[in-house]
Amino acid sequence: MPELPEVETMRRGILGAVGGKIVTVEKVRCRKKPIAIRPALSSMRKRIVGQTVLKIDRIGKRVVMEIGRKQATSFLVFEPRMTGLVLVANPPTREHLRFGMTLGHCDVSQIYYWDRRGLGNVRLFDRSGLEEHLGPGKIGPDALKISLEEFSAVLRQPRREVKVALLDQKLIAGIGNLYASEMLHAAKVHPQRECRDLRQRDLKRMYEQMREILQKAIRYEGSTLSDGTYRNSLNQEGGYQNQHQVYDKEGEKCRHCRKALIERITQAQRSTFFCRRCQK
Repeated sequence: MPELPEVETMRRGILGAVGGKIVTVEKVRCRKKPIAIRPALSSMRKRIVGQTVLKIDRIGKRVVMEIGRKQATSFLVFEPRMTGLVLVANPPTREHLRFGMTLGHCDVSQIYYWDRRGLGNVRLFDRSGLEEHLGPGKIGPDALKISLEEFSAVLRQPRREVKVALLDQKLIAGIGNLYASEMLHAAKVHPQRECRDLRQRDLKRMYEQMREILQKAIRYEGSTLSDGTYRNSLNQEGGYQNQHQVYDKEGEKCRHCRKALIERITQAQRSTFFCRRCQK
């Protein structure tokens, strides 16, 4: 589930590691479905143990830790997928703990990667490998960095329903199912409307609502849904779920028009929630 606000919250939660030195790297023994950790742990240890954490960034829905020296850096990438968490506190359960690091000379002494369903991964790249896998052409511009002009250009291209296009990480990075439903409702755009039929004023509303909703969700430290899986780096719930207008509210009265009921449809095998009266 983690989308841009949740992953950005994870990134901010481990910023205290910047300037610290990596002491140990560990693949935690887990009886659940194993996650991909690449390269092999012995190789990873040789490359990053004893090295300094220079920077912690985010690429779309991934936390990226830059490690080493300015002229010879490696990039440790945590990709949470559906149920992964990057933590500095004790994890929700021990049985789903997958990966751990200890650090010295900084405010964060440990970083954990926890994953209930085991769909995420931890990978170490050099600079060229990072560009190859997560550079331009592989992933689109970040939803909080893209300009209105770029946003309009990429969404005019595909002959697809707009909700489906918003989920395409090669077009815009960071938006997932939850926030796509929320931003389309706020912009009063029907999720099944084709991109080629969008007018510039529709695109402008979508762009503005996208930025406002994502930034607000970050301030609330993301959304913890009914399954309780998502937690911030301190193993605490996010707060933005209390601000949701349509997501997972099928059958409830729309909070905006207060007349129509929220409906649910399936698009690209994902649930979409919307108000037929507000989003004509």
